[in-house]
Amino acid sequence: MDTAFLIGRILFGGYFIISGLNHFMKAAPLSDYARSKNVSSPKVAIFITGVMMLLGGLGILLGTFIAASVILLVVFLVVVAFVIHDFWDVKDEQMRMMEKINFMKNIALAGAALTMLAIPEPWYASLVL
Repeated sequence: MDTAFLIGRILFGGYFIISGLNHFMKAAPLSDYARSKNVSSPKVAIFITGVMMLLGGLGILLGTFIAASVILLVVFLVVVAFVIHDFWDVKDEQMRMMEKINFMKNIALAGAALTMLAIPEPWYASLVL
């Protein structure tokens, strides 16, 4: 069971680490997309959300600062779900479907992150024992 949990942490945390790094490497197109969704200061928003994902993912992966990591990820996921993936406002049917899928993915990932709060600390193979 501990090994499955460690593998799950690597996959879950790794997803957010890669996504956070992607925010820094592809800041211009992501900022353009955020601007198209009427995000004020899209470059700042992309930077902040990149940091949130990177720190949240690292916390999960390393098994440190669990509550803070989960909060960073849940806030990011829920805000982005409602601000960026607003499928209810999209007229084009294919784009609406894509935004709805991304909205639901974010909400499901937020739920998965919240379940990590139910696991007592210290976590198996954590940097903090």
